Amino acid sequence: MTSSHKTTAAPAPFGVTPHTMNRIDISTGVGFAKFRAAFENAAPPFDPKPVQEITARGGSWDEVLAAAAVNAPNGLMVYATIDALPLLSAAGHTTEAVEYLLGNHTIAEKMFRHDPKAMLYAPLRVLVYADADGNAIFSIDQPSAAFGSLGIDDVTKVGESLDRKVSNLLRVIGIDADQAFG
Repeated sequence: MTSSHKTTAAPAPFGVTPHTMNRIDISTGVGFAKFRAAFENAAPPFDPKPVQEITARGGSWDEVLAAAAVNAPNGLMVYATIDALPLLSAAGHTTEAVEYLLGNHTIAEKMFRHDPKAMLYAPLRVLVYADADGNAIFSIDQPSAAFGSLGIDDVTKVGESLDRKVSNLLRVIGIDADQAFG
């Protein structure tokens, strides 16, 4: 004999915080494949092995900082890549589009210490897609606006420094985007 029990859960306490994001879309004028290769060269993939080794032996945060500096010579690295076209081509789509999770865990720590919600926006989500001419469009929610939504000055300042780091990363690739992040 089985019995079914209905349980009624009490409403969970919650908060809703409205905030504004600024999406920056930069027309690079560079072919998609060429831009993608340059971007992935300038922001290499995250290598977890050094951090795992440092953590396993009880190493220091200074060692983690040094390992991140080696992994990300331009200050940022790619934690994940999602190529949209193989996922969506069966629906008839032909636009090349790749999403990246771009960041640096040593920078994220400077915000996490103030509020773990900073991890909602770290790593940064970047979309690189091809326009009608096959040139890359670089799209990102402006870091300073995203992190500023937490209302913590120290976190906002790190977001502002990320604006500069993303702009610098684009400059390394040959794209002057300083005004977009101003």
